[in-house]
Amino acid sequence: MPTINLLIEARKRRERIEGRPPLAAHAVAHGYDLVAVEEDAGLSGKLAPHRRPALARVLKALKAGQADGVVVLKLDRLARSTRHTLDLVEESAGRGWRLVSVSESLDTGSATGRLVVTILAALAQMEREQIGERTKLGMDQVARQGRARSRFIPFGFRLEGSDATEVRAGDRSQFVEHHPEQRILRQMLCLRGEGNGAYKTARLLNEQGIGNPRTGRPWAANTVAAILRSHDRRRAATEGAS
Repeated sequence: MPTINLLIEARKRRERIEGRPPLAAHAVAHGYDLVAVEEDAGLSGKLAPHRRPALARVLKALKAGQADGVVVLKLDRLARSTRHTLDLVEESAGRGWRLVSVSESLDTGSATGRLVVTILAALAQMEREQIGERTKLGMDQVARQGRARSRFIPFGFRLEGSDATEVRAGDRSQFVEHHPEQRILRQMLCLRGEGNGAYKTARLLNEQGIGNPRTGRPWAANTVAAILRSHDRRRAATEGAS
């Protein structure tokens, strides 16, 4: 019977050992001694290990020799970043503790298991990046159609027939130029073209008595920078369609 003591890290309460769920069943089947059960409920697996309290406790226990390995139900419960996963795999190899994933039947106790973990982690990150690319393409299409990418209407525009600066849920109205804001936007672009950064652009606008018409307050550098970034994204999306 194996003598390894496994510390289980789970993210959902239903994966706890009560009721013999998959993690507990795996531990019993392999004769593991369950030291503790930890969970990072409600936290994203994209976070670095030190930012996830339960996983941080798991790693601390492993480093202190209180357990010999960690079992997870699925690899993406441990980490969703390839870099974070690889770091944990490398650490397990260097410190001599095992990383076991039940669903993928992986065990870093073997060279083959470490290789497969690395490949699966890379594939998982590629899938997430592809989802991000598809989301960006969809948002660019929305911009090319002259519709809002978020609930906030870009500076220099309004929805047709409305002076609101936010989009109501389900409203798919087209943008129309808001001429007073367009004049300010053109001035921002002109100042940027002369080599001025967001901080100096905000200062020059304020010195000219041109405030932010949406807030009635002087311009802040971060607001100017955000408006220019939004303008550049919209222009890139529109040019990409031509």
